[in-house]
Amino acid sequence: MPTFFERRQLVTPGDLLAEGQYIAGENTYKEDDKIYASRIGVVEYQDKKVNVVALRAFYVPRVGDTVIGTIVEVGFNGWMVDINSPYLALLRASDVLSRPFKPQKNDLSEVLDAGDLVIAKIIAYDRAHNPQLTVSEPGLGKITRGQVVKVTPTKIPRVIGRKGSMVSMIKQETGCHIILGHNGIILITGKSLENEQLAIMAIRKIEEESHTTGLTDRIVQMIKKEKEKGKQKEEDKNESET
Repeated sequence: MPTFFERRQLVTPGDLLAEGQYIAGENTYKEDDKIYASRIGVVEYQDKKVNVVALRAFYVPRVGDTVIGTIVEVGFNGWMVDINSPYLALLRASDVLSRPFKPQKNDLSEVLDAGDLVIAKIIAYDRAHNPQLTVSEPGLGKITRGQVVKVTPTKIPRVIGRKGSMVSMIKQETGCHIILGHNGIILITGKSLENEQLAIMAIRKIEEESHTTGLTDRIVQMIKKEKEKGKQKEEDKNESET
């Protein structure tokens, strides 16, 4: 009665998980004594029951994707990065340091430490190995300013909008620079905290109402209304000071 995947390994719909006297559990189905996955997720075995824990809020890595991650571990030859996926990603020291790297002498925590945020690109990934990152391309590397907001990864296309229309509108109306990670992490950098918070408010509304029509118009109206409230508040403040 074999199983074909290790516990916590990523599976996709149609993958054969087990064969024999097993019980089909959550997000699986059985045909001719064979159990298959019905959703993307990680496989779990509980006695004779086979389950797939669906990745509703997790990101499934793809080569070429831009992601925003958090350094969670500093090793001898690189860093482990949380990219909102079931698996940690690897960022090698040789990819970050321009000088020759000597593990015995170099303290990597002086370059990137636990808790630091990075913008990176996935350059390698398969089910048998953790995703591998690079920060060697323009626009990638350590994040030094701005605010980070997290959304469900599947909502990123809605934030982008058709031909980039939604995110372009938010950038124009708030004056913020916005970097969208395919893993559901978004970096917002504006001229003021108020502008950044306005962009975050718009993105939150998109996530909550992504299934509705006419969303772009409502986002525009919301931003304009909030800007008017901010302007009125500033005028009232100036009047009280004079």
